[in-house]
Amino acid sequence: MKYLHTMVRVKNIDESIDFYCNKLGLKEIRRRDSEKGRFTLIFLGAKNSNEETGLLELTYNWDPEEYTGGRNFGHLAYSVKNIYETCDNLMANGVTINRPPRDGRMAFIKSPDNISIEILQEGGALPIKEPWVSMENDGSW
Repeated sequence: MKYLHTMVRVKNIDESIDFYCNKLGLKEIRRRDSEKGRFTLIFLGAKNSNEETGLLELTYNWDPEEYTGGRNFGHLAYSVKNIYETCDNLMANGVTINRPPRDGRMAFIKSPDNISIEILQEGGALPIKEPWVSMENDGSW
């Protein structure tokens, strides 16, 4: 068995691509439109992803639908080389850090569709430092 992908439904393709690719740093691997099914699938991966595993599938249904409660979805998780630099870049791009990396190891943000995303420091935690250690949580995560 191998992990293939996680699917999340999105309301706006452009807003979601801007968030996941331009702000979070993922790349588009492939895209497929289904006229018959009336949906678009966009597969994204981290810079070191291959084209088959560990992908995020964005599903855009062409007919409007309200998504509530996340259908029991928890969160996505990605590791980064420097959590402080990543969080600085996200904040500079207008992304709210819902759970700051006070411990030098873990942070949470949310996508435009309210999907929680955990950001984890690769290897061990970085030394604890300001302003992160003093930052409060912002909203839910």
